[in-house]
Amino acid sequence: MKAVNKISILVVSALIALAGATGTAMAAKALKLHHLNKDDPFDNPTGAMATVFKSLVEAGSNGSIEVQTFPNGQLGKDNDVVQQVKAGVIQSGIHSVGGFASIYPLIGVLDVPFAFPNISKTYEVFDGPFGARLATDIDAKTGLHVLGFGDSGGFFHITNSKRPIHSPADMAGLKIRTMGLDTHQAIITAMGGQPAAISWSEVYTALQTGVADGQMNPVPIIAFAKFQEVQKYLTLTGHVFAPYVWTINKDFWNGLSDSEKEVVTSAARSAIVAGRGMGRVIEASERGLTELSKTMEVNSLTADEREEFRKVATPAVKKLIAEKFGAEGEALMNAFLEAVQ
Repeated sequence: MKAVNKISILVVSALIALAGATGTAMAAKALKLHHLNKDDPFDNPTGAMATVFKSLVEAGSNGSIEVQTFPNGQLGKDNDVVQQVKAGVIQSGIHSVGGFASIYPLIGVLDVPFAFPNISKTYEVFDGPFGARLATDIDAKTGLHVLGFGDSGGFFHITNSKRPIHSPADMAGLKIRTMGLDTHQAIITAMGGQPAAISWSEVYTALQTGVADGQMNPVPIIAFAKFQEVQKYLTLTGHVFAPYVWTINKDFWNGLSDSEKEVVTSAARSAIVAGRGMGRVIEASERGLTELSKTMEVNSLTADEREEFRKVATPAVKKLIAEKFGAEGEALMNAFLEAVQ
């Protein structure tokens, strides 16, 4: 009997230990993270961001937070997923400005063309006081907590299947795919083209079939989307920078301990730096311009050509922002431009 009792005690002890371990595992807070591209840190900026974030959060929280990534927009279109984050269906998302505009239209004030002199200036603006002001306004108007502003791959450039572009006259008659943003469509119109709002999942086919003649995106996105297969010309216009907006559900955020919040915040900052670095590496590597140049005719705008585009595009977009968003939008736009300066 004593032997049986000892065995029983050992079995019960083992079950209690197992239950405790299971309970600890179940107690981990699940953070589901949406992003638009492959879950590969070496393939694209959001892949790098998601991978670095997951590693740093899980290690830094000692397993109290488990990050589950949902890449390639598998949870739906970006504007729908923003609503999922807001409702708490998932906890976090790295959103394009096109998707994010559905709940925060004022994001359009960032679309003043030719605002930035170089890519490093974008880091200063979105990591500085203006970025903090924008994050606070987003929080107040959407109820989402902003973790930061990522790099979608750098400056937007224009590809097309018809001809090289050196002036607004060369844009005449070209149907250029844009996100469904009034500001992006206004840029193309002012520059002489015809904007065509087409969802991201349909862009390749639209270019392949001639539904659209061209599109605008950063070099890393052009490369991994393989647009060189259906586009002949690439013009390095660098006309706009559209950051990723990284948000987290407010209730989930408020449910984290102070130490967990610190881990998530610092992990997001490090992940954003990693995404920026990957964007620059892709641009400069064999996978970027070097690869695109093998099958595409690439030209960069001269200073005079860039100024010609700026003169027609910038006033038109500033006017649209003032008309669409009123005094509040104009004030935010001016704060943005002052931050750049």
